[in-house]
Amino acid sequence: MTDLSQTAGPVGAAKAASLVVADARMLRRRATEKRFRLMGLMAVGVGMLALVVLLTSILGNGLPSFRQTAITMPVTLDEAVLDKSGTRDPAVMAKVTTLGYGKLIQAALEAELIARNVDTQGLTVKDIAGMISQEAPADLRALVLADPTLVGTTISFDALANGRVDGYFKGRVTMESAVDDGNISPEQLRVAQAMRDIGMINLVFNPGFFTKSDASELRPEAAGLGVAMLGSAYMMLIVLVLALPIGVAASVYLEEIAPKNRWTDIIEINIANLAAVPSIVYGILALALFINIIGLPQSAPIVGGLVLTLMTLPTIIIATRAALKAVPPSIRDAALGVGASKNQTIFHHVLPLAMPGILTGTILGLARALGESAPLLLIGMVAFVKDFPAAPPAGMFDPASALPVQVYSWTQRADPAFAERSSGAIIVLLVFLLSMNALAIILRRRFERRW
Repeated sequence: MTDLSQTAGPVGAAKAASLVVADARMLRRRATEKRFRLMGLMAVGVGMLALVVLLTSILGNGLPSFRQTAITMPVTLDEAVLDKSGTRDPAVMAKVTTLGYGKLIQAALEAELIARNVDTQGLTVKDIAGMISQEAPADLRALVLADPTLVGTTISFDALANGRVDGYFKGRVTMESAVDDGNISPEQLRVAQAMRDIGMINLVFNPGFFTKSDASELRPEAAGLGVAMLGSAYMMLIVLVLALPIGVAASVYLEEIAPKNRWTDIIEINIANLAAVPSIVYGILALALFINIIGLPQSAPIVGGLVLTLMTLPTIIIATRAALKAVPPSIRDAALGVGASKNQTIFHHVLPLAMPGILTGTILGLARALGESAPLLLIGMVAFVKDFPAAPPAGMFDPASALPVQVYSWTQRADPAFAERSSGAIIVLLVFLLSMNALAIILRRRFERRW
């Protein structure tokens, strides 16, 4: 034992820091961490608040579009008006226009109001008929032509109410606003309220919102998403058929086969740049190439599908290459080590293991394409389309619309009923997008393998 171990430290030496008691520096660091955590929580809270406000606004304005005001009345389908020949031949009965059906509906409404003792004082026959949508005769005509045996009988018919009457029961129209409104009067709203009280008018589910085509400014209550939904489905089918095989093939070549040199580097840079190009640029390309040079028809799903394919390809390629890179190199080495060829290694081992990522990238690319409107506006899909496109492949060249374009079109119209319709279309679009994103998550979890 020496005297060294007993030697005291130098006088005034600093005291060793304690691991139990926090010093000033530790307290400052903890305070910084708390502030950072608080800022993160505030950012999440602001984002959630903005999402709640957005969804509340959309749902509040759009949910009423899924219900529509209908006037229920018995209508006698007079044979002398609808089928003078008595043959019940739909081809012959089709010669009767909606004008004849409109007179039957008008007479039925007047008779029902009298039978129900509804006071119509101050209203003319034209005012009473004006409470019914101009779409009602067309609906009745379609019903009779679908079943000619109804002629000569009395049926209970739900006629769409005028857009202003519908707006009154949904809160868009008031007695005060009706005073200065040329399309409705307070007297008509008073009669409508009396009809509601006795059960002649009800808010019912509106299947026509999903099955009917767009309507004119005079019939906002009859506007539907049928053509837009069908047009979007056709375009997504084209994108899926073209973008998936081309994108996967390009990704496999670049990631597994192509040599790493200057040319592949240029291609990779261009693919990354194309993924960031604004979508409207693709619309300009489609207008110049597919319409002006090739001569494809405007407002056709084939053009919309081609431009969305070009826009989606970079996204699918990038996602597919990332999925291929995620496959461990040991899989390739093991396959090659047991005698598999390069192609067998790729198609029998690498691609199946990368399939969850490929499917996820494809679905997310389709979801992005489904919500695009700018390129479709440039190729004319904002045009008013009344008739449904035919079945594929001929229907790919017929005029059609798309869901995001329909939203844009309705927001440009003056009638408040179209603003309600546009919010309803946004809800439908969001449901499709959320469903596609949920499907991507399910597929990834279903096929994902952990190493």
